[in-house]
Amino acid sequence: MTWRKGQSGNPKGRPPGSGEVARLRAAIAEHVPTIITRLVERATMEGDTQAARLLLERVLPPVKAVALPEPLPVPATGSLAERAEAVLAAMAAGQASADAAEAALAGLVAVARLRTIDDLERRISALEAKEKSNARADEAGRGVGSSAA
Repeated sequence: MTWRKGQSGNPKGRPPGSGEVARLRAAIAEHVPTIITRLVERATMEGDTQAARLLLERVLPPVKAVALPEPLPVPATGSLAERAEAVLAAMAAGQASADAAEAALAGLVAVARLRTIDDLERRISALEAKEKSNARADEAGRGVGSSAA
């Protein structure tokens, strides 16, 4: 039997998991906990803590710290500086963690910047409105003066 060019002699292909590598992985997977335990024991017995750490890092991803939300005694009124001082006082008194205080202060700084931007936008709008009003008054004054002459 001959096959044409581009036609497979085995159209269904090799079944998944029938290769040597797949069989080896399956065999190892059954014994992974035992293998890791023995490797870690061996590395620690020999004093090779770096090897033990490396093995564990490959198997278990490092645990990441997660900050839990915590209430801060920040007054709802007062200036931003007074609120920042309250956050620092809470941290100094042990009522808030340094991370929470840092996050709160960063939030207050962001609010201060936003207020500055809002204030600048308001001032620019007022200046532009005043400029337009002055330009209209100048045009009206010129128009009245030229018609009277």
